[in-house]
Amino acid sequence: MKRLVILAGALLAGCALQPTYQRPALPVPGAWPTGAAYGEQPGAGTTPAADVGWRNFLTDARLQRLVEIALANNRDLRVAALHVAQVQAQYRIQRAAQFPSVDANAELRRTGGSGGATRGYSAGLSAAWELDFFGRLRSLSDAALQQYLASREAQQAFHILLVSQVTDQYLALLASDELLAVTQRTLQSAQASLQLTQLQLRVGAGTELAVRQAETVVEQAQADQEAQVRARAQAENALVLLLGEALPADLPPVVPFNAQAFLTDLAAGVPSDLLQRRPDVMQAEAQLRAANANIGAARAAFFPSISLTGSLGTASSALSGLFGAGSLAWGFIPSITAPIFNAGQLRAELDVAKIEKDIGVAQYEKAIQTAFSEVASGLAARSTYERQVAALERLVTASQQALDLAQLQFRTGSASYLAVLTEQRNLYGAQQELVQVRLARMTNLVDLYRYLGGGWRERTGA
Repeated sequence: MKRLVILAGALLAGCALQPTYQRPALPVPGAWPTGAAYGEQPGAGTTPAADVGWRNFLTDARLQRLVEIALANNRDLRVAALHVAQVQAQYRIQRAAQFPSVDANAELRRTGGSGGATRGYSAGLSAAWELDFFGRLRSLSDAALQQYLASREAQQAFHILLVSQVTDQYLALLASDELLAVTQRTLQSAQASLQLTQLQLRVGAGTELAVRQAETVVEQAQADQEAQVRARAQAENALVLLLGEALPADLPPVVPFNAQAFLTDLAAGVPSDLLQRRPDVMQAEAQLRAANANIGAARAAFFPSISLTGSLGTASSALSGLFGAGSLAWGFIPSITAPIFNAGQLRAELDVAKIEKDIGVAQYEKAIQTAFSEVASGLAARSTYERQVAALERLVTASQQALDLAQLQFRTGSASYLAVLTEQRNLYGAQQELVQVRLARMTNLVDLYRYLGGGWRERTGA
Protein backbone atom coordinates (compact mmCIF):
# COMPACT_ATOMS: atom_id res chain seq x y z
CA MET A 1 0.00 0.00 0.00
CA LYS A 2 2.82 2.36 0.89
CA ARG A 3 4.47 1.75 -2.48
CA LEU A 4 1.17 2.50 -4.25
CA VAL A 5 0.94 5.86 -2.47
CA ILE A 6 4.53 6.71 -3.48
CA LEU A 7 3.79 5.53 -7.02
CA ALA A 8 0.74 7.79 -7.29
CA GLY A 9 2.64 10.76 -5.93
CA ALA A 10 5.51 10.15 -8.31
CA LEU A 11 3.14 9.99 -11.27
CA LEU A 12 1.86 13.44 -10.34
CA ALA A 13 5.10 15.05 -9.24
CA GLY A 14 7.60 13.48 -11.65
CA CYS A 15 10.84 14.08 -9.73
CA ALA A 16 9.41 13.70 -6.21
CA LEU A 17 11.70 10.73 -5.60
CA GLN A 18 14.71 13.03 -5.66
CA PRO A 19 15.34 14.49 -2.16
CA THR A 20 14.93 18.23 -1.83
CA TYR A 21 18.43 19.66 -1.63
CA GLN A 22 19.30 21.49 1.57
CA ARG A 23 22.65 23.19 1.96
CA PRO A 24 24.47 21.94 5.07
CA ALA A 25 24.93 24.40 7.91
CA LEU A 26 28.13 26.44 7.89
CA PRO A 27 30.66 24.34 9.88
CA VAL A 28 32.79 27.35 10.86
CA PRO A 29 32.30 30.46 13.04
CA GLY A 30 30.33 33.34 11.60
CA ALA A 31 33.23 35.80 11.93
CA TRP A 32 36.98 35.76 11.44
CA PRO A 33 39.26 35.39 14.46
CA THR A 34 40.44 38.53 16.20
CA GLY A 35 43.43 39.32 18.36
CA ALA A 36 46.93 40.70 18.26
CA ALA A 37 47.89 38.66 15.20
CA TYR A 38 45.10 40.06 13.03
CA GLY A 39 45.49 43.78 13.57
CA GLU A 40 43.06 46.14 11.87
CA GLN A 41 41.47 44.60 8.79
CA PRO A 42 40.04 46.58 5.81
CA GLY A 43 36.50 47.86 6.20
CA ALA A 44 33.34 46.39 4.71
CA GLY A 45 33.22 49.01 1.95
CA THR A 46 36.36 47.69 0.28
CA THR A 47 35.94 45.80 -3.00
CA PRO A 48 35.81 42.03 -2.34
CA ALA A 49 38.96 40.24 -3.43
CA ALA A 50 37.01 38.01 -5.82
CA ASP A 51 35.90 41.12 -7.75
CA VAL A 52 39.42 42.55 -8.01
CA GLY A 53 41.00 41.82 -11.39
CA TRP A 54 44.44 40.25 -11.36
CA ARG A 55 45.74 43.08 -13.53
CA ASN A 56 44.63 45.49 -10.81
CA PHE A 57 46.11 43.39 -8.02
CA LEU A 58 49.45 42.82 -9.77
CA THR A 59 51.01 46.19 -10.52
CA ASP A 60 54.19 44.91 -12.23
CA ALA A 61 53.75 45.06 -16.03
CA ARG A 62 56.34 42.31 -16.51
CA LEU A 63 54.48 40.02 -14.13
CA GLN A 64 51.16 40.81 -15.81
CA ARG A 65 52.64 39.71 -19.13
CA LEU A 66 53.89 36.46 -17.61
CA VAL A 67 50.45 35.67 -16.17
CA GLU A 68 48.89 36.40 -19.54
CA ILE A 69 51.28 33.96 -21.24
CA ALA A 70 50.60 31.24 -18.66
CA LEU A 71 46.83 31.56 -19.02
CA ALA A 72 47.21 31.12 -22.76
CA ASN A 73 49.76 28.29 -22.82
CA ASN A 74 49.74 26.31 -19.56
CA ARG A 75 49.04 22.67 -20.39
CA ASP A 76 47.33 21.81 -17.11
CA LEU A 77 44.88 24.68 -17.61
CA ARG A 78 44.27 23.44 -21.14
CA VAL A 79 43.50 19.96 -19.80
CA ALA A 80 41.09 21.47 -17.27
CA ALA A 81 39.25 23.30 -20.07
CA LEU A 82 39.06 20.13 -22.15
CA HIS A 83 37.70 18.25 -19.15
CA VAL A 84 34.91 20.82 -18.87
CA ALA A 85 34.03 20.24 -22.54
CA GLN A 86 34.12 16.49 -21.98
CA VAL A 87 31.76 16.61 -18.98
CA GLN A 88 29.48 19.02 -20.84
CA ALA A 89 29.20 16.50 -23.68
CA GLN A 90 28.41 13.77 -21.16
CA TYR A 91 25.64 15.95 -19.76
CA ARG A 92 24.17 16.42 -23.24
CA ILE A 93 24.23 12.65 -23.72
CA GLN A 94 22.34 12.08 -20.48
CA ARG A 95 19.86 14.87 -21.15
CA ALA A 96 19.07 13.46 -24.61
CA ALA A 97 17.81 10.25 -22.94
CA GLN A 98 14.73 12.18 -21.75
CA PHE A 99 13.49 12.74 -25.29
CA PRO A 100 12.19 10.35 -27.96
CA SER A 101 14.67 8.93 -30.42
CA VAL A 102 13.63 8.66 -34.10
CA ASP A 103 15.47 6.52 -36.64
CA ALA A 104 15.04 5.92 -40.35
CA ASN A 105 15.42 2.39 -41.60
CA ALA A 106 15.36 0.40 -44.80
CA GLU A 107 15.45 -3.36 -44.97
CA LEU A 108 15.77 -6.17 -47.48
CA ARG A 109 14.62 -9.54 -46.17
CA ARG A 110 15.41 -12.73 -48.02
CA THR A 111 14.22 -16.08 -46.75
CA GLY A 112 14.45 -19.56 -48.22
CA GLY A 113 12.77 -22.93 -47.83
CA SER A 114 11.57 -25.97 -49.76
CA GLY A 115 9.25 -23.75 -51.75
CA GLY A 116 12.03 -21.45 -52.91
CA ALA A 117 13.33 -18.06 -51.84
CA THR A 118 11.21 -14.99 -51.11
CA ARG A 119 12.13 -11.37 -50.79
CA GLY A 120 10.63 -8.53 -48.83
CA TYR A 121 11.34 -4.82 -48.78
CA SER A 122 10.50 -2.25 -46.12
CA ALA A 123 11.29 1.36 -45.35
CA GLY A 124 10.10 3.75 -42.70
CA LEU A 125 10.64 5.49 -39.41
CA SER A 126 10.81 4.09 -35.91
CA ALA A 127 10.57 5.96 -32.61
CA ALA A 128 11.26 4.97 -29.03
CA TRP A 129 10.61 6.88 -25.83
CA GLU A 130 10.96 6.00 -22.18
CA LEU A 131 8.26 7.78 -20.16
CA ASP A 132 10.06 9.22 -17.16
CA PHE A 133 7.15 8.97 -14.72
CA PHE A 134 9.39 8.48 -11.70
CA GLY A 135 12.10 10.96 -12.58
CA ARG A 136 14.93 8.48 -13.05
CA LEU A 137 16.16 10.08 -16.28
CA ARG A 138 15.58 13.55 -14.93
CA SER A 139 17.60 12.75 -11.81
CA LEU A 140 20.45 11.33 -13.89
CA SER A 141 20.34 14.45 -16.06
CA ASP A 142 20.42 16.68 -12.97
CA ALA A 143 23.42 14.73 -11.64
CA ALA A 144 25.24 15.11 -14.96
CA LEU A 145 24.48 18.84 -14.99
CA GLN A 146 25.93 19.27 -11.50
CA GLN A 147 29.03 17.34 -12.50
CA TYR A 148 29.41 19.70 -15.44
CA LEU A 149 29.06 22.71 -13.14
CA ALA A 150 31.59 21.14 -10.77
CA SER A 151 34.07 20.76 -13.64
CA ARG A 152 33.63 24.44 -14.50
CA GLU A 153 34.34 25.41 -10.91
CA ALA A 154 37.41 23.14 -10.95
CA GLN A 155 38.65 24.92 -14.07
CA GLN A 156 38.09 28.29 -12.42
CA ALA A 157 39.90 27.12 -9.27
CA PHE A 158 42.91 26.05 -11.34
CA HIS A 159 42.84 29.36 -13.25
CA ILE A 160 43.04 31.20 -9.93
CA LEU A 161 45.76 28.87 -8.67
CA LEU A 162 47.80 29.36 -11.84
CA VAL A 163 47.74 33.16 -11.42
CA SER A 164 49.09 32.80 -7.88
CA GLN A 165 51.63 30.13 -8.86
CA VAL A 166 53.12 32.29 -11.61
CA THR A 167 53.25 35.26 -9.24
CA ASP A 168 54.83 33.26 -6.41
CA GLN A 169 57.42 31.73 -8.73
CA TYR A 170 58.27 35.10 -10.25
CA LEU A 171 58.73 36.54 -6.76
CA ALA A 172 60.96 33.61 -5.86
CA LEU A 173 63.07 34.41 -8.93
CA LEU A 174 63.40 38.05 -7.90
CA ALA A 175 64.20 37.03 -4.32
CA SER A 176 66.96 34.77 -5.63
CA ASP A 177 68.42 37.75 -7.49
CA GLU A 178 68.22 39.87 -4.34
CA LEU A 179 69.84 37.19 -2.16
CA LEU A 180 72.57 36.79 -4.76
CA ALA A 181 73.21 40.54 -4.67
CA VAL A 182 73.38 40.49 -0.85
CA THR A 183 75.84 37.61 -0.96
CA GLN A 184 78.00 39.30 -3.58
CA ARG A 185 78.18 42.50 -1.51
CA THR A 186 79.08 40.46 1.55
CA LEU A 187 81.70 38.57 -0.43
CA GLN A 188 83.29 41.79 -1.66
CA SER A 189 83.37 43.19 1.88
CA ALA A 190 84.77 39.93 3.26
CA GLN A 191 87.48 39.80 0.59
CA ALA A 192 88.50 43.37 1.43
CA SER A 193 88.68 42.45 5.12
CA LEU A 194 90.73 39.35 4.29
CA GLN A 195 93.21 41.41 2.30
CA LEU A 196 93.52 43.83 5.23
CA THR A 197 94.17 41.05 7.77
CA GLN A 198 96.74 39.46 5.43
CA LEU A 199 98.51 42.80 5.08
CA GLN A 200 98.52 43.28 8.85
CA LEU A 201 99.94 39.79 9.31
CA ARG A 202 102.77 40.50 6.87
CA VAL A 203 103.76 43.70 8.64
CA GLY A 204 103.50 42.09 12.06
CA ALA A 205 100.44 44.04 13.17
CA GLY A 206 97.96 41.16 12.85
CA THR A 207 97.51 37.52 13.70
CA GLU A 208 97.01 34.35 11.69
CA LEU A 209 93.80 33.75 13.65
CA ALA A 210 92.34 36.96 12.25
CA VAL A 211 93.29 35.85 8.73
CA ARG A 212 91.64 32.46 9.19
CA GLN A 213 88.53 34.10 10.66
CA ALA A 214 88.30 36.40 7.64
CA GLU A 215 88.64 33.40 5.34
CA THR A 216 85.59 31.72 6.94
CA VAL A 217 83.35 34.60 5.90
CA VAL A 218 84.76 34.58 2.36
CA GLU A 219 84.29 30.84 1.91
CA GLN A 220 80.79 30.89 3.42
CA ALA A 221 79.75 33.69 1.06
CA GLN A 222 81.21 31.83 -1.93
CA ALA A 223 79.31 28.67 -0.96
CA ASP A 224 76.09 30.67 -0.54
CA GLN A 225 76.66 32.30 -3.91
CA GLU A 226 76.77 28.95 -5.68
CA ALA A 227 73.63 27.79 -3.86
CA GLN A 228 71.79 30.95 -4.88
CA VAL A 229 72.91 30.68 -8.51
CA ARG A 230 71.47 27.16 -8.50
CA ALA A 231 68.26 28.28 -6.80
CA ARG A 232 67.77 31.06 -9.35
CA ALA A 233 68.17 28.68 -12.28
CA GLN A 234 65.69 26.26 -10.73
CA ALA A 235 63.20 29.06 -10.04
CA GLU A 236 63.42 30.19 -13.66
CA ASN A 237 62.89 26.64 -14.92
CA ALA A 238 59.82 26.27 -12.70
CA LEU A 239 58.46 29.55 -14.04
CA VAL A 240 59.01 28.43 -17.65
CA LEU A 241 57.08 25.23 -16.92
CA LEU A 242 54.13 27.26 -15.65
CA LEU A 243 54.27 29.55 -18.69
CA GLY A 244 54.33 26.67 -21.15
CA GLU A 245 57.05 28.40 -23.20
CA ALA A 246 60.45 30.03 -22.79
CA LEU A 247 60.68 33.50 -21.30
CA PRO A 248 60.12 35.97 -24.15
CA ALA A 249 62.88 38.43 -24.94
CA ASP A 250 60.49 41.40 -25.23
CA LEU A 251 59.14 41.38 -21.66
CA PRO A 252 58.66 44.76 -19.92
CA PRO A 253 61.53 45.95 -17.71
CA VAL A 254 62.17 44.24 -14.38
CA VAL A 255 60.82 45.94 -11.27
CA PRO A 256 63.35 45.30 -8.45
CA PHE A 257 62.35 42.91 -5.68
CA ASN A 258 62.25 45.63 -3.02
CA ALA A 259 60.00 47.79 -5.23
CA GLN A 260 57.34 45.11 -5.79
CA ALA A 261 53.87 46.17 -4.60
CA PHE A 262 50.42 44.62 -4.58
CA LEU A 263 46.94 45.83 -3.80
CA THR A 264 46.84 45.11 -0.07
CA ASP A 265 43.42 46.54 0.83
CA LEU A 266 41.53 43.29 0.27
CA ALA A 267 38.22 42.90 2.10
CA ALA A 268 37.73 39.50 3.71
CA GLY A 269 33.99 39.99 4.20
CA VAL A 270 32.43 37.28 6.36
CA PRO A 271 33.04 33.51 6.24
CA SER A 272 29.71 32.84 4.52
CA ASP A 273 30.96 34.85 1.53
CA LEU A 274 33.33 31.98 0.75
CA LEU A 275 30.31 29.91 -0.34
CA GLN A 276 29.95 32.16 -3.39
CA ARG A 277 33.56 33.35 -3.76
CA ARG A 278 35.66 30.19 -3.61
CA PRO A 279 35.36 27.96 -6.70
CA ASP A 280 36.62 24.92 -4.78
CA VAL A 281 33.76 25.33 -2.29
CA MET A 282 31.24 25.74 -5.12
CA GLN A 283 32.74 22.69 -6.83
CA ALA A 284 32.23 20.63 -3.67
CA GLU A 285 28.62 21.82 -3.43
CA ALA A 286 27.92 20.95 -7.07
CA GLN A 287 29.27 17.45 -6.44
CA LEU A 288 27.03 17.22 -3.38
CA ARG A 289 24.02 18.22 -5.49
CA ALA A 290 24.97 15.53 -8.02
CA ALA A 291 25.05 12.92 -5.26
CA ASN A 292 21.66 14.14 -4.07
CA ALA A 293 20.23 13.72 -7.59
CA ASN A 294 21.65 10.20 -7.83
CA ILE A 295 19.53 9.22 -4.83
CA GLY A 296 16.45 10.12 -6.86
CA ALA A 297 17.63 7.93 -9.74
CA ALA A 298 18.33 5.03 -7.36
CA ARG A 299 14.88 5.35 -5.79
CA ALA A 300 13.18 5.49 -9.19
CA ALA A 301 14.84 2.21 -10.17
CA PHE A 302 12.48 0.41 -7.74
CA PHE A 303 9.49 1.34 -9.89
CA PRO A 304 8.36 0.17 -13.34
CA SER A 305 10.04 1.42 -16.49
CA ILE A 306 7.51 2.38 -19.18
CA SER A 307 8.63 2.56 -22.81
CA LEU A 308 6.78 3.32 -26.05
CA THR A 309 8.04 2.01 -29.37
CA GLY A 310 6.37 2.76 -32.69
CA SER A 311 7.08 2.42 -36.37
CA LEU A 312 5.54 3.78 -39.56
CA GLY A 313 6.57 2.89 -43.10
CA THR A 314 5.92 0.75 -46.13
CA ALA A 315 6.50 -2.93 -46.87
CA SER A 316 6.25 -4.95 -50.06
CA SER A 317 7.48 -8.19 -51.53
CA ALA A 318 8.65 -6.29 -54.62
CA LEU A 319 10.84 -3.21 -54.69
CA SER A 320 8.56 -1.56 -57.30
CA GLY A 321 5.58 -1.85 -54.96
CA LEU A 322 7.33 -0.44 -51.89
CA PHE A 323 5.49 2.87 -52.14
CA GLY A 324 2.35 1.62 -53.90
CA ALA A 325 -1.21 1.37 -52.65
CA GLY A 326 -1.68 -0.98 -49.72
CA SER A 327 2.01 -0.96 -48.72
CA LEU A 328 1.52 1.11 -45.55
CA ALA A 329 2.76 -0.67 -42.40
CA TRP A 330 2.78 0.51 -38.82
CA GLY A 331 3.37 -0.81 -35.34
CA PHE A 332 2.96 0.37 -31.77
CA ILE A 333 4.48 -1.50 -28.82
CA PRO A 334 4.09 -0.13 -25.30
CA SER A 335 6.05 -2.03 -22.66
CA ILE A 336 6.32 -1.99 -18.88
CA THR A 337 9.24 -3.55 -17.05
CA ALA A 338 8.98 -3.89 -13.29
CA PRO A 339 11.72 -5.22 -11.02
CA ILE A 340 10.68 -8.34 -9.07
CA PHE A 341 13.84 -10.06 -7.87
CA ASN A 342 17.40 -8.78 -8.12
CA ALA A 343 19.02 -10.24 -5.01
CA GLY A 344 19.10 -6.85 -3.27
CA GLN A 345 20.94 -5.04 -6.06
CA LEU A 346 18.58 -2.07 -6.18
CA ARG A 347 18.63 -1.67 -2.39
CA ALA A 348 22.43 -1.79 -2.45
CA GLU A 349 22.56 0.82 -5.22
CA LEU A 350 20.32 3.10 -3.16
CA ASP A 351 22.55 2.59 -0.14
CA VAL A 352 25.57 3.47 -2.27
CA ALA A 353 23.85 6.66 -3.46
CA LYS A 354 23.03 7.69 0.12
CA ILE A 355 26.57 6.98 1.30
CA GLU A 356 27.98 9.00 -1.60
CA LYS A 357 25.82 11.91 -0.51
CA ASP A 358 27.11 11.61 3.06
CA ILE A 359 30.64 11.62 1.65
CA GLY A 360 29.72 14.69 -0.40
CA VAL A 361 28.46 16.47 2.73
CA ALA A 362 31.72 15.73 4.56
CA GLN A 363 33.81 16.88 1.58
CA TYR A 364 31.75 20.07 1.24
CA GLU A 365 32.14 20.85 4.94
CA LYS A 366 35.88 20.11 4.74
CA ALA A 367 36.19 22.48 1.75
CA ILE A 368 34.57 25.26 3.80
CA GLN A 369 36.74 24.55 6.83
CA THR A 370 39.87 24.52 4.68
CA ALA A 371 38.87 27.83 3.10
CA PHE A 372 38.18 29.36 6.52
CA SER A 373 41.54 28.17 7.86
CA GLU A 374 43.45 29.48 4.85
CA VAL A 375 41.83 32.91 4.99
CA ALA A 376 42.19 33.21 8.77
CA SER A 377 45.88 32.27 8.58
CA GLY A 378 46.39 34.68 5.68
CA LEU A 379 44.78 37.52 7.62
CA ALA A 380 47.00 36.80 10.63
CA ALA A 381 50.09 36.74 8.43
CA ARG A 382 49.20 39.99 6.67
CA SER A 383 49.49 42.10 9.82
CA THR A 384 52.37 40.25 11.46
CA TYR A 385 54.52 40.23 8.31
CA GLU A 386 54.17 44.02 8.02
CA ARG A 387 55.50 44.47 11.53
CA GLN A 388 58.19 41.81 11.09
CA VAL A 389 59.55 43.43 7.92
CA ALA A 390 59.67 46.83 9.64
CA ALA A 391 61.60 45.35 12.56
CA LEU A 392 64.06 43.57 10.25
CA GLU A 393 64.66 46.77 8.29
CA ARG A 394 65.64 48.46 11.54
CA LEU A 395 67.80 45.44 12.41
CA VAL A 396 69.67 45.70 9.09
CA THR A 397 70.28 49.40 9.65
CA ALA A 398 71.58 48.82 13.17
CA SER A 399 73.75 45.88 12.01
CA GLN A 400 75.30 48.00 9.26
CA GLN A 401 76.11 50.75 11.74
CA ALA A 402 77.61 48.23 14.17
CA LEU A 403 79.79 46.77 11.40
CA ASP A 404 80.98 50.23 10.37
CA LEU A 405 81.99 50.97 13.96
CA ALA A 406 83.71 47.60 14.41
CA GLN A 407 85.70 48.07 11.20
CA LEU A 408 86.74 51.57 12.27
CA GLN A 409 87.89 50.32 15.66
CA PHE A 410 89.74 47.41 14.07
CA ARG A 411 91.63 49.73 11.72
CA THR A 412 92.62 51.96 14.59
CA GLY A 413 93.68 48.99 16.70
CA SER A 414 91.13 49.52 19.46
CA ALA A 415 89.25 46.27 18.70
CA SER A 416 90.12 42.79 17.50
CA TYR A 417 89.01 41.32 14.21
CA LEU A 418 86.57 39.09 16.11
CA ALA A 419 84.31 42.11 16.59
CA VAL A 420 84.35 42.79 12.84
CA LEU A 421 83.69 39.13 12.09
CA THR A 422 80.73 39.02 14.49
CA GLU A 423 79.10 42.14 13.09
CA GLN A 424 79.75 41.06 9.51
CA ARG A 425 77.95 37.80 10.14
CA ASN A 426 75.13 39.58 11.96
CA LEU A 427 74.60 41.96 9.05
CA TYR A 428 74.76 39.15 6.48
CA GLY A 429 72.20 37.07 8.40
CA ALA A 430 69.89 40.05 8.93
CA GLN A 431 69.98 40.98 5.23
CA GLN A 432 69.22 37.39 4.21
CA GLU A 433 66.35 37.13 6.69
CA LEU A 434 64.91 40.43 5.48
CA VAL A 435 64.82 39.19 1.89
CA GLN A 436 63.20 35.92 2.94
CA VAL A 437 60.56 37.60 5.11
CA ARG A 438 59.79 40.13 2.38
CA LEU A 439 59.27 37.21 0.01
CA ALA A 440 57.04 35.47 2.56
CA ARG A 441 55.05 38.68 3.05
CA MET A 442 54.44 39.17 -0.68
CA THR A 443 53.67 35.47 -1.18
CA ASN A 444 51.14 35.66 1.64
CA LEU A 445 49.40 38.64 0.01
CA VAL A 446 49.16 36.72 -3.26
CA ASP A 447 47.89 33.62 -1.51
CA LEU A 448 45.36 35.61 0.53
CA TYR A 449 44.07 37.09 -2.73
CA ARG A 450 43.58 33.52 -3.98
CA TYR A 451 42.10 32.30 -0.70
CA LEU A 452 39.42 35.00 -0.99
CA GLY A 453 38.55 33.91 -4.53
CA GLY A 454 40.60 36.49 -6.42
CA GLY A 455 42.35 35.80 -9.71
CA TRP A 456 39.48 34.80 -12.00
CA ARG A 457 38.64 38.26 -13.32
CA GLU A 458 41.20 40.00 -15.48
CA ARG A 459 40.12 43.52 -14.56
CA THR A 460 38.09 44.93 -11.70
CA GLY A 461 34.52 45.56 -12.81
CA ALA A 462 34.80 43.30 -15.86
